Amino acid sequence: MGDYYQGIVYDYLRADRAIFVNTECLIQIEPGDQPPKGKSWICDAIAADFKTKTIFLCEVTYSETLKALLKRLTAWNQHWKEIREALADVKYNNLPQDWDVRPWLFVPQHLQEKLEEGLEKIKETSGQLSFVEKITALEEVQPWKYRNWDRIREEEEPSQIEAGTQS
Repeated sequence: MGDYYQGIVYDYLRADRAIFVNTECLIQIEPGDQPPKGKSWICDAIAADFKTKTIFLCEVTYSETLKALLKRLTAWNQHWKEIREALADVKYNNLPQDWDVRPWLFVPQHLQEKLEEGLEKIKETSGQLSFVEKITALEEVQPWKYRNWDRIREEEEPSQIEAGTQS
């Protein structure tokens, strides 16, 4: 079922013509053929948004506990500087160094508050949150909620998409 929701999210991201997506992308902060656990992650998707010059590290989950996601976000918070450097590394991802980098988290709507509480705990424990996250409810990325050939961004004008105009 997780793969199903990942596919739905990938389609949602790709429907915005300014976003390019690399799914199941390795983030590796230490060089080598076998990156050590805790120093590398397979990100559900990395989305390069050319309109806002932002790299999104996209994670999709429907887990009620959010345990794995919060563990990953804790590790990312601890290694944020190295993650940004790894994303710009010519050998690995070669993404623009001057672009913003943000996690984009896709969770069921009823878990958004729980996720925000978890992020607050990470901030309290480490003294800061090194990134600015974006959270989107999985219910909002269903294909009938947007035009799949030219998605209008939520922050721009969501009222432009009338019911029944999607394909």
